[in-house]
Amino acid sequence: MSEKRLKRKKIAKKLFTKNRLVILNEDSFEEIFSLKLTLMNVFVVATVGAVLIITVTTFIIAFTPLREYIPGYASNKLKKDATELALKSDSLSVAVKNNEAYLNSIKKILTGDLEFAKFNKDSILATKATPAEEVDMKPTEEDLQLREEVAQEDKYNLFEKAAPKVDVVLFPPVKGSVTEKFSAKNKHYSVDIAVAKNTPVKAVQNGTVIFADWTPSTGNVIILRHNNGFMSAYKHAASLTASQGDIVRTGEVIALAGSTGDESTGVHLHFELWKDGYPIDPEQFIEFE
Repeated sequence: MSEKRLKRKKIAKKLFTKNRLVILNEDSFEEIFSLKLTLMNVFVVATVGAVLIITVTTFIIAFTPLREYIPGYASNKLKKDATELALKSDSLSVAVKNNEAYLNSIKKILTGDLEFAKFNKDSILATKATPAEEVDMKPTEEDLQLREEVAQEDKYNLFEKAAPKVDVVLFPPVKGSVTEKFSAKNKHYSVDIAVAKNTPVKAVQNGTVIFADWTPSTGNVIILRHNNGFMSAYKHAASLTASQGDIVRTGEVIALAGSTGDESTGVHLHFELWKDGYPIDPEQFIEFE
């Protein structure tokens, strides 16, 4: 026990022994500043200083805007702005993709570049070749009963039979003789109508002019965008009476027929009708003669 007491006394003596911190002039050795210190005083001051630094740092992080500059911390406003920017960038990427698809459709109209293998004239949509599966086509008893009920309903539903089913109504751009019909097999995605020179070419439906310019192969070309994914193209015109960005009405004159462009063989209107980026036969909707 005496040894422990001696150690304690020695430690206490070291802690409370007064020491003097003296600052001297190096040249003259004149005393500039002196301070009496003990190890206990130094320990207490260091502890209090550390506590103050931790307290001030915590206050800055918790209650001041300076915390936004510390990695890992962000204000609610910054988080909200970051979320909004992420949503806008996602919407922008979708808009860019739609715009690319739209420009590709216009490019197809101008060049007529379409792979026949991917073209389905019945659905006017791109289809994938899938192997046919063997399916039992024999109707079941439930199918036969349902067919009979539907047939009886249709037999006496006079109003449904009388109502015409028309998906779209288009105005003929010109009236004349069709010299070459639409043929997906021959990659002729249009109808050629022979007309007199300077015959007025009219818009088939309300729309917006998305292209109106001259091309080397097809001469003066004007393309209209309509509702429901429809676009119409008028090529080999002698001159154009509408400009890009104009809004035209059904039956409004947009060009005069001619024979411009390297591919033209005479005065006629080269007319194309497109749906969702794929050509369709205009004669299904328009009577040209």
